Amino acid sequence: MRTVTLASLRTHTRRYGAALLAVVVGSAFIVVTAALSSSIRDGLTAGLAEPYAGADTVVDSPSPADAGRLLAAAERHGADAWLIGWTMEQLAVEGKVVDTDTDIGQLPDRPDRRWQELVSGRFPGGAGEAVVDANTAKVSRIEVGDRLRIGTGGSALDVTVVGLVDSPSTYAYASVYLLWADLARWQDRMFVTSLAWADPGGAADARAAVRDVVPDAEVVDVDAYVQDLQKEVNSGVDIVQVVVLLFGAIALVVAVLVINNTFTILFAQRSRDFALLRCVGATRRQVLRSVRLESLALGVLAAALGVLAGLGAGHGLVALIHAQWPQARLGDVDVAPAWIAGAAVVAIVVTLVAAWLPTRRAVQVDPLTALRPDDSTQVRTRTGRIRLALGVLGLGGGVLALGAAVATANVGALVVGGTAVFLGVLLLGPVLVPALIRAAGPLTQRLLGPAGRLAAGNAVRNPRRTAATTASLLVGVTLTTAVLTGMASSRSALADEMDQQHPIDLAVTGGGPLPADALDRLAAIDGVVAAVPVPGTVARIGGLDPLPVLADTTPADAGVLHRELPTPGPRQVLVPWDLLHGEVEAGDEVAVTVGDRTVRLRVAGGDGWGEAALVRRTTLERLDPGASTQAVWLRADDDADPADLAGSVEAVAAPLDAGVENGLARRAYVDTQLDVLTGGVVGLLAIAVVIALVGIGNTLGLSVLERGREHALLRALGLTRRQVRRMLAAEAVLLSVVATVLGTALGVAFAWTGIRALVQPAVDGAGLVLPWGQLAAVVGVSALAGLVAAVLPSRRASRITPAAGLSLD
Repeated sequence: MRTVTLASLRTHTRRYGAALLAVVVGSAFIVVTAALSSSIRDGLTAGLAEPYAGADTVVDSPSPADAGRLLAAAERHGADAWLIGWTMEQLAVEGKVVDTDTDIGQLPDRPDRRWQELVSGRFPGGAGEAVVDANTAKVSRIEVGDRLRIGTGGSALDVTVVGLVDSPSTYAYASVYLLWADLARWQDRMFVTSLAWADPGGAADARAAVRDVVPDAEVVDVDAYVQDLQKEVNSGVDIVQVVVLLFGAIALVVAVLVINNTFTILFAQRSRDFALLRCVGATRRQVLRSVRLESLALGVLAAALGVLAGLGAGHGLVALIHAQWPQARLGDVDVAPAWIAGAAVVAIVVTLVAAWLPTRRAVQVDPLTALRPDDSTQVRTRTGRIRLALGVLGLGGGVLALGAAVATANVGALVVGGTAVFLGVLLLGPVLVPALIRAAGPLTQRLLGPAGRLAAGNAVRNPRRTAATTASLLVGVTLTTAVLTGMASSRSALADEMDQQHPIDLAVTGGGPLPADALDRLAAIDGVVAAVPVPGTVARIGGLDPLPVLADTTPADAGVLHRELPTPGPRQVLVPWDLLHGEVEAGDEVAVTVGDRTVRLRVAGGDGWGEAALVRRTTLERLDPGASTQAVWLRADDDADPADLAGSVEAVAAPLDAGVENGLARRAYVDTQLDVLTGGVVGLLAIAVVIALVGIGNTLGLSVLERGREHALLRALGLTRRQVRRMLAAEAVLLSVVATVLGTALGVAFAWTGIRALVQPAVDGAGLVLPWGQLAAVVGVSALAGLVAAVLPSRRASRITPAAGLSLD
């Protein structure tokens, strides 16, 4: 039997190609995931302890106000303190805005506390100087000596770049580093992760000094804090790794379907060979061992190729990311042997599992029965009836579970119901898929004539094979459609949320009255479609610094708003949330003073109109009867670039000492993140779709070998080579389109239940949004891919002459 196994492998090598490719892709995906995750882990964990070198203790997550008090107290105590945190500000280089949200961090004053490594130039010697991360400088084309403008309006800061640095710690990374003397102007807007404190008296004195300033501060030992950081980073990478591997598991499930179908067809074609072996004395056990050895050999080869391909692709991807996106800061690739062994084992096990049923079915048939046609794939058989019953049961139970998930917003019920419905559809495939193909048959015949009619007939000749072929594509298309529909619906809900948080595209707010021509100059900027002046004045609100106070909107202002702004009450003032702190909080009644006029108003929080407060117009008239234009609100064109428009607006606002609130950039950032997430998920699912399409091509290729005499007879009866190719292409397109249409329907249904169960309870007004263009693209790409998959099989079938085909045995 060893000779038989080797001979079979040599004879049928090409027929195993698609099954081999499917497993190679799945196992390579696992190794690539391990390579990328190891690189990400190395990049994130490298230098975690560097920012805390020399510290005696760490204050975990202090508020910006507490951090400022601690920095001031450290100098008084003769200690040293520095914070790890950043603020997001607009960055302009030589007058051109390069980023609307750049992370600005602190450079410790003392040289021995700096974890940043100097690459070129020097460190700042005082205020007005900055160092820039070398990768940021490369991307934004910043050089030593350039002038940067950080922020907008009265809080803007002009600095000179005196050096380029590299941070060994990704955790404490920033694009631009300033001394605290400059950074303190944005203290209220800073996000502080931790503050390091070095005390001449050691750790005990450090804890006591910190708690004297901030009694409720969370003071942590340096080593313990770094260990917690390490665990947090590793946990985050592990979660990403598990999510990505989930897509690898989907690809492997599709691979199982492809391999199973391949072995089923091959063993059906070789039934006479098995019968002959049984007739000449081979036992059922020997034949079974022989075909399983074939699958084992295929699995071992796929494991070796998959591991090698994964290692090569993993190292290549990391090198590409290093070259193209240096700011990604990935570390070295280090794939553990356990991952390599795991990928190899998975490849072998997947192959054996996929081949298990076809091998058992192949040897359970006695030699005489093997000579008769196999009708086990028909619905009227006992196997077919059991399959139908299980399918109906799964479909019904799944629908009930999905209904329960919608009613109770239960994630577990959603997953169970979706899985049950999908399995039910797969089990009903031998009835459902042929029925859909028959429904499309008249259209195919009308378009392609006899070739179309033959294609529809061939596609439904073996219902189980047809269902198995389309099942692999059905998995990928269903998940892709569900993701696209779910993301489109979520995007719509988030767009409403962002319109509420940022109702104005750009708000230009002056530190004093704006000149009369400011409105015309801003309205004339390319990309601005509407501009309205907003009256206001500068007032002192309680203990806050002097702040512009604007009148609330009128119906005439609606042209620039995405959503209505909150309306302040008759004795109320709306203050931006990030300006409220311990001295003035929401709910306080404070004195609002302009010159010698004072009005007592109750404070409420709000956001979206810039660094200014809002009051009623009647209240503004009481505070300043002669109030003039204090701000201009702009509506941007739908296609406007946020950074370019911000640069043009900043060119007008900067000389006026006016601040710019860029809500357009905030919305664009969210859209970009959704695009990246959608693209990443669809890209990962595309691997499963590619494997499925390879399976369709393989099935078609094997059926060409199986139906060689039939094709030759059709040629002899007058069918041309072009018509044979057209027939096989139509068959592949039918299989692809039917699977895609069915998968699209299922995906939309799953997305709808997911939105009802998960999104609507969290976001008011969220509903199903169908991305018609994307769904049409999925159907079109699948049809085109099915057509491409049919190229080689159809060429092979059309090249065989009628005489040669009829002589095939």
